[in-house]
Amino acid sequence: MDISCKLVYFVMVSFYVSVLPFIDCTAFEEVNQFGSHKSTNNKVYKVNHQKTSDIAVHGLLLWASMGFFMPLGILTIRGSNNAEPGSRRSRVLFYLHVAFQMLAVLLATVGAAMSLKKFENSFDNNHQRLGLALYGAILAQAFIGFFRPHRGKKERSYWYLVHWILGTIVSLVGIINIYTGLKAYHKRTLKSTTFWTILFTLEVSFIGLIYLFQDKMEYMKKQGVIVGSESTVSSYQDIPQRQNQKELLPIACGKRNALSNLFD
Repeated sequence: MDISCKLVYFVMVSFYVSVLPFIDCTAFEEVNQFGSHKSTNNKVYKVNHQKTSDIAVHGLLLWASMGFFMPLGILTIRGSNNAEPGSRRSRVLFYLHVAFQMLAVLLATVGAAMSLKKFENSFDNNHQRLGLALYGAILAQAFIGFFRPHRGKKERSYWYLVHWILGTIVSLVGIINIYTGLKAYHKRTLKSTTFWTILFTLEVSFIGLIYLFQDKMEYMKKQGVIVGSESTVSSYQDIPQRQNQKELLPIACGKRNALSNLFD
């Protein structure tokens, strides 16, 4: 009798343990869809709000990484091209480039870890696929940067080509993935992202203008020097011509006097 009671008790406990999770999930889904229970509705709201906050923090981290520090690092290293190799300005810009890129890698790592921990990563959309490939490229770029050959070596030109091509790809794909992230955020939360899309577009346009302006800055400086030197040279050339004109007058008189002396 005791054995049968224990057996029945074990079966009942096993039944409740196995069935209750499904009942709880069903009730949760019904409440989530129809909002019939007030307390459960509050719980669902808190979960959704937390998920929305996690997505926003993830987006902020990746924007700071790919949309701010990485382009800033590119602009600083391009600014060092006009500096003399080995000068103080060149060293400062190089170390700023390294610091900005390290911050970008660190923030991207935190954002990727947060994505793996907080979100469902089924990799069934473009944002997640691009993000995975992008993070691998970021790590490869950082690894290549640490093994930079010294100037004068044969490997330096090959290293520069790979580093430049991979850095350009990472920057462009990072900007594209920010746009896909804004689209995914709107699809997930049904919140408008028009303002943030326009703001990010203005930022990218501003960075692009600075990038293009850096190539022409040295040329514009040289043009200013050439124009200034030409105006200076022309002013200096005008002064002797005027002096020669003034000096020609007495010389011409002198020649007339000499001719008159010959014929006298």
